[in-house]
Amino acid sequence: MFRARAGSMRKLRRATFVAGSFTAVLLLSACGTIEEKADTVESNEKEYLVYFGTYTGEESQGIYVSRFNAATGEVTPPVLAAEATDPNFLAVHPSRRFLYAVSRMQGQGGQPIGAVISFAIDKVTGKLALLNEVSSGGPDPTHLNVDHTGRVVVVADYVGGSVSALPVNEDGRLREVSAFVQHTGSSVDPERQKAPHAHSVNFSPDNRFVVAADLGLDKLFVYRFDAEAGSLVANDPAFAQVAPGAGPRHFTFHPGGKFAYVINEQQSTVTAFAYAAEQGAFDELQTISTLPNDFAGTNSTAEILAHPSGRFLYGSNRGHNSIAVFAVDSDKGTLTPVEHVSTQGEQPRNFQIDPTGRYLFAANQNTDNVVVFRIDAETGRLSPTGQMLEIDSPVCVRFVALD
Repeated sequence: MFRARAGSMRKLRRATFVAGSFTAVLLLSACGTIEEKADTVESNEKEYLVYFGTYTGEESQGIYVSRFNAATGEVTPPVLAAEATDPNFLAVHPSRRFLYAVSRMQGQGGQPIGAVISFAIDKVTGKLALLNEVSSGGPDPTHLNVDHTGRVVVVADYVGGSVSALPVNEDGRLREVSAFVQHTGSSVDPERQKAPHAHSVNFSPDNRFVVAADLGLDKLFVYRFDAEAGSLVANDPAFAQVAPGAGPRHFTFHPGGKFAYVINEQQSTVTAFAYAAEQGAFDELQTISTLPNDFAGTNSTAEILAHPSGRFLYGSNRGHNSIAVFAVDSDKGTLTPVEHVSTQGEQPRNFQIDPTGRYLFAANQNTDNVVVFRIDAETGRLSPTGQMLEIDSPVCVRFVALD
């Protein structure tokens, strides 16, 4: 999971940022439905709150927030939005009123257990007010998402190898786990795949299925999802398989809904699938490297995202420390390499594309910086804007728009 930090962490000089003025009326999230994302691509004048999840330590105290002007590309220096313990991955409620984070809490006997925290978003300041925290159902939650109706948060637990569902009240507060699925088995890697390691959870575009990538089992598990009941039931077919030892980590649907992609941490590859929405079934189309042909070092991958236009796909390399850019064949769903761009830091654990599709924010965990890139709308290529945010151990980036 690459949580180890470099022994001597270098601090990068903070760039100069110009703060815009923001009036908050309605919040829009980068984690909305496909239709919402398509609508926002044409809107280049929006202003956003940008939340950053971190691993806490000597410097980081929790979740941080900046303000971002999509028209100018300007970002303000981050400030603390809420204190929390290791709030590494974040998810925004479809109402844009609440934010959720995986974390840890004290269980019986004072032992730490996995938790999910709910916060209310202050529409003016960007600060987060704690609502409640509940057990995640496993010892080490690593990823979460909110369903499209906003009724349920689904969580992946890496160490426990499990997936759980937590209902959401109308006031944003979480209830206790309503569904829990324990993965079992192993795969070929004797170090990383002795046991299941659920690493991410994603909802299908129609909200009928949850896809859980399990690094330890080389499988994408598919569960039928009922938002009203908060239930997870094994689909038929129950999973899609990737190459032995690949280690599937994060997953994304193509905006068109016909294709899907998983980034494989251990083999530094992306596997493309055709997606049958009615059956919740996947058929492998292609597996392609995320690395340049001449790279001979050690690498693992982390994040994968499709551009809102559907024309490009992006994946992060840790070791090569780059974003791999691919062009997407709109008819076939297959990928063609475009370029590899340095993230200007080490261990890019996560990145996010802003809802307008014009910028990419890359979070470099081991060099304490988030670097902003401009996306070329015609080619998908990335160019650094010169803006760099200093955040200790950044792990996750999420946008919430202000109108």
